[in-house]
Amino acid sequence: MGTSVQVTPLCGVYNENPLSYLVSIDGFNFLLDCGWNDLFDPSLLEPLSRVASTIDAVLLSHPDTLHLGALPYAMKQLGLSAPVYATEPVHRLGLLTMYDQYLSRKQVSDFDLFTLDDIDSAFQNVIRLTYSQNFHLPGKGEGIVIAPHVAGHMLGGSIWKITKDGEEVIYAVDYNHRKERHLNGTGLQSFVRPAVLITDAYHALYTNQTARQQRDKEFLDTISKHLEVGGNVLLPVDTAGRVLELLLILEQHWSQRGFGFPIYFLTYVSSSTIDYVKSFLEWMSDSISKSFETSRDNAFLLRHVTLLINKTDLDNAPPGPKIVLASMASLEAGFARDIFVEWANDPRNLVLFTETGQFGTLARMLQSAPPPKFVKVTMSKRVPLAGEELIAYEEEQNRLKREEALRASLAKEEETKAILGADDNASEPMVIDTTTTHDVVSSHGPAYKDVLIDGFDPPSSSLAPMFPFFDNTAEWDEFGEIINPDDYKINDEDMDRGAMHSGDVDGRLDEATASLMLDTRPSKVISNELIVTVSCSLVKMDYEGRSDGRSIKSMIAHVSPLKLVLVHAIAEATEHLKQHCLNSICPHVYAPQIGETVDVTSDLCAYKVQLSEKLMSNVIFKKLGDSEVAWVDSAVGNTESDTTRSLLPLPSAASPHKPVLVGDLKIADFKQFLSSKGVQVEFAGGGALRCGEYVTLRKVGPTGQKGGASGPQQILIEGPLCEDYYKIRDYLYSQFYLL
Repeated sequence: MGTSVQVTPLCGVYNENPLSYLVSIDGFNFLLDCGWNDLFDPSLLEPLSRVASTIDAVLLSHPDTLHLGALPYAMKQLGLSAPVYATEPVHRLGLLTMYDQYLSRKQVSDFDLFTLDDIDSAFQNVIRLTYSQNFHLPGKGEGIVIAPHVAGHMLGGSIWKITKDGEEVIYAVDYNHRKERHLNGTGLQSFVRPAVLITDAYHALYTNQTARQQRDKEFLDTISKHLEVGGNVLLPVDTAGRVLELLLILEQHWSQRGFGFPIYFLTYVSSSTIDYVKSFLEWMSDSISKSFETSRDNAFLLRHVTLLINKTDLDNAPPGPKIVLASMASLEAGFARDIFVEWANDPRNLVLFTETGQFGTLARMLQSAPPPKFVKVTMSKRVPLAGEELIAYEEEQNRLKREEALRASLAKEEETKAILGADDNASEPMVIDTTTTHDVVSSHGPAYKDVLIDGFDPPSSSLAPMFPFFDNTAEWDEFGEIINPDDYKINDEDMDRGAMHSGDVDGRLDEATASLMLDTRPSKVISNELIVTVSCSLVKMDYEGRSDGRSIKSMIAHVSPLKLVLVHAIAEATEHLKQHCLNSICPHVYAPQIGETVDVTSDLCAYKVQLSEKLMSNVIFKKLGDSEVAWVDSAVGNTESDTTRSLLPLPSAASPHKPVLVGDLKIADFKQFLSSKGVQVEFAGGGALRCGEYVTLRKVGPTGQKGGASGPQQILIEGPLCEDYYKIRDYLYSQFYLL
């Protein structure tokens, strides 16, 4: 039997709720993502609360609320204490996302689900990994290897590969196959035939018919049209995820056109976000990395974007048309909600949504067709206490302090009595022997005597009849006092703890945000309901950075998993993709409900093999990427273990085998290779590659297999036997390893 694998959704199946899934591999429990939504509904976390204490490791895929928003609450309230693994950008940007979420809600409500200290505590000990880094789990997870790979959706976003005994479990949600300005496409296509693929069906019913250049043109034209008539443009965005792509689009367009309209990026942590992003260039697209290597040009040195961390600065900005990118994208809280209420009644203004709003939020309501003409909005804000309220608050605080001081005093007295008070027998009257000076015969008997010191008989429970004294004698030499250097070293944990209480992990939190975090002035929240007239333009464009339905199907077919688990999509999309995969790709497709456990254990039997030294001495390895491959002809022998076999040399020479080409050819990469060799090449219909005048090359699936791409693919070269034919064939062979 293969590695035991069970999958249990805790949240985020058959709907658009946050992502959270329990995966057990040979008894080791992984929590794949720990998301929450912008409504922060604790009822969504009830399934997680039942298993939180059994989690052995947490893997985070993206730095937004839907993937990690519940982490501080789960660690504080639900008993989650497992180590957390993420890439560096997911860790840093996820931390800032949660800061922004907390500060946005604390300004409009008495938010108490978690605090800034809870956020810092949850993120303080995250174990950071780089892309493709194999991390061997210790202890209970011995034998399990985890590695993050490029997802292409957000900066640092990851597809997780979990390996045990040669079998792979792939967790791939919210990936994007397309290259963008700041991100490369996903690396999901590098996996072939994993034991289990866990993926989402979020965009299974959506087909993107617009090229990136056309979409960007429509995006910029729509914005320019409203600015030129004197209107303002609001883009509700996330804190540190997809907003980075939008900032680059606007920055580059403003640089090329020389527009004078100001652009503002407004979140509580905008300055810190860009500071971090500027140091993450190695996680970004090849074009950004090469630009920095050649010209030292950092794409996120934003010259046309002003970073703001409070709305007062925006209100004090020069009057006139402007673009504001503000959090939150859901419009449930944050600066974007306030700005929408102010700008909604002006028909010249534009609210441009770049992602589908979360279910049940104001953004989702405004994206409905047709959009509402009026919306009821509850507006809240936190104001300092003043007058009688402030006096009453201070009196109450003083009363609480006095009560606390009294309790502390009483507790100290009780402690003193416990230490210095007489024991049970000490309270009995003593019989004094007058014939013996300064001696006391106690109730312990005539043979037991204590020395009477100034009329004080120390009880048996007393440590000493005097105050403690410690003789601190220092050692000296000819240079002075001898010191221990370790006494003067600053402990890293103390440094982290000090930074945690100041709300600044790496000193990159700007002073204004830090002062807001540390603001302890007495205040209260006041609320009022408004009927907002929606006269402004409402437009939605797709900048979510997810693969569409056609690409999802193609990607799953290429990966061709042995077993497939579908999560995170509405019921219609989930069932659509499930039926497609059952009919064309994989006979084992599962779409479990919340709390339903599906056993996706592989039907294969995995054995460990031992290669004898005599056999290895005749093996010739060839390098293939980061690995080495070789063809081995051997006999299989038994060992003392039931799960281990021994490979032994054949008693006689092996018969010749057919040549085997090892490698994975990407047509687009081969096109660039041929162009570099001076071959005229272009794509023809059906994905074929026309090489020169006569030769055509195409990839096809093996005959008789479902889905075409679900098995090893064949490469066909068509054309007359001419010089070009043999030249193209030699170039093709050079892309593979011959065994």
